Amino acid sequence: MKSLLYPLLLCLMLIAPAQAQNLYVTDRLEIPMRSGTSNQHRILRMLPSGTEVTVLETNKSLGYTRVRAPSGVDGWVLSRYLMDIPAARDRLVNAEKKLANLELQNKERAAKLAEAGNTRESLLIQTQQLQSENETLKTELAEIRRTASNALALDSENKQLKNKLLQLEREQQNLAQENDSLKDRSDRDWFMVGAGVIIVGIILGLILPRIRVKKRSSWDTL
Repeated sequence: MKSLLYPLLLCLMLIAPAQAQNLYVTDRLEIPMRSGTSNQHRILRMLPSGTEVTVLETNKSLGYTRVRAPSGVDGWVLSRYLMDIPAARDRLVNAEKKLANLELQNKERAAKLAEAGNTRESLLIQTQQLQSENETLKTELAEIRRTASNALALDSENKQLKNKLLQLEREQQNLAQENDSLKDRSDRDWFMVGAGVIIVGIILGLILPRIRVKKRSSWDTL
């Protein structure tokens, strides 16, 4: 009984469907480079998919093409494995690189735009500050000009007052000189008057006794 059970279970396992599984065919293909135009010729090397080769000649009847690998080795490969464009895998890689570069450039541009926006806002703020400072400077300049104008006016008045003061000092000096001159003249006049009085007194002192003597002598003769 057991000898019949095992073959039966094995048959059921073979008949039962296998569990579904998704697989992907790889595009990583390597083709042989041969020394001639048949499968019997020696394989010189294996060329990975996407390898760029230089075509030397083509044998259309046999379906082979003689190519030169990047290493410099010449050999024959099946023509149907050669394409005018790079392999899809390589194009995908290049496309992904370009996409990554574009995304990076977009990020850089976005960062530059953001930086430019910040710079613009900063420039606007600086411009407003400069305008405010300019208005303040204009106000200060007007005040300085007004103060300078007042200072010039005061300086002019000061100069006029100094000139008047010098003129008054000169007039005072002239008056003092005239006063001194009048004082000296008055002193001289008083001196002359006093001298005249003294001289008159002396003269009278000399004349009067004589007049008295003459009068007495005339009286005596009477």
